[in-house]
Amino acid sequence: MRIFTCKHQLEDMMTCIYDAWVYALRVGHDKVRLRTEPIVQATLFDEYVHVDADAEKTEKVLRSVRNKIGMQAYIDVYYACLMEDDVLDDIYRFLRIGFQAGPRVIGMLAEPPVSRMLEIRRAVGNEIHHFREFARFNSIDNKVYVCHLEPKHDVIYQVAEHFADRMPDEYFMILDDNRKYAVIHPGKHYSGQQADREREISEQNRYMKEKAQKMYLRELSDEEIKTLRRTELLKDEYTELWKTFFHTIGIEQRKNPTCQRNLMPIWKRKHAVEFMQ
Repeated sequence: MRIFTCKHQLEDMMTCIYDAWVYALRVGHDKVRLRTEPIVQATLFDEYVHVDADAEKTEKVLRSVRNKIGMQAYIDVYYACLMEDDVLDDIYRFLRIGFQAGPRVIGMLAEPPVSRMLEIRRAVGNEIHHFREFARFNSIDNKVYVCHLEPKHDVIYQVAEHFADRMPDEYFMILDDNRKYAVIHPGKHYSGQQADREREISEQNRYMKEKAQKMYLRELSDEEIKTLRRTELLKDEYTELWKTFFHTIGIEQRKNPTCQRNLMPIWKRKHAVEFMQ
């Protein structure tokens, strides 16, 4: 058995699939496995091959998925690459069926690789949805808004897209404290004359312009993470107003901690201001 390994990143994973597929065409798909690094314990009689990212091979794989299987499968594969668990071999088995069946593979839930991809899509999609609701921002001098998250999967960019659509003019940062990187939305501010010109643009063009605004990722050092964590100690009138609202709106007679934990698990409350002392 030859096992292809790579880093847990989109380009590396797609390149790994490409190289494994080329090898499998000669020896058979059943003699190939794929795993993401680090490999905690290697098997004794298998051959391990490390694969580095290649932009050209990545584009070939993604283009083939879009053209031969469809956009739904493309999105499923993309979401699977965001998952924290090692699902690289699951992606490979799904694509093996998908390239044979075409777009109808999405409905072939009797096939274990297809049903597994549906589970992955739901797990990642649910976490994106949850953190859109659970994200809490702290204001720094009413200029920059900072949000700390610790998601299980690598989803903060998808969470940031939600807020970029709703706060296109604001400077904000969403930090993944586990993976030590941040999504930065630079925002924009207009002068009076610029604002007047902006009002003349049609609503559709304005929407497209806001959607096109760039965000970027930045890796953070331990010192930067430590400094940015201090933002959670900052308090303002809105922080206290939100806490007051949260504790006032509840009905004491209907308090149900078990239901609350189901809807908002304890591990997701770490950076939620309403649960901080």
